[in-house]
Amino acid sequence: MCEFKVIDKKTKAQVAEEIVILSYSDEKKLLLKDILGISGNLESALIYDVNTLNQTCTLIQHPLINPFLQLQEKISKGTAQISDVERVQSALEEFKKTL
Repeated sequence: MCEFKVIDKKTKAQVAEEIVILSYSDEKKLLLKDILGISGNLESALIYDVNTLNQTCTLIQHPLINPFLQLQEKISKGTAQISDVERVQSALEEFKKTL
């Protein structure tokens, strides 16, 4: 069995260890489950890299990721609405102000 250390790409900090399952919830939160079956979640994270040789999984965390993933799923299902796109646009506009 492959158990991963989960690392934040930006900070290089270890987020979790001995993780055997990484998956997304219906709300597009990243779920992490360790070898004991204990799970946690990250609100807005994207799996960036998985390396089975050194047993690491690198993540990108940013508040824009979750709304984008929710929109992408609706697009792929054919259920996206203008309000879904506007939600992501609004989040991007807020982010733009911080640059």
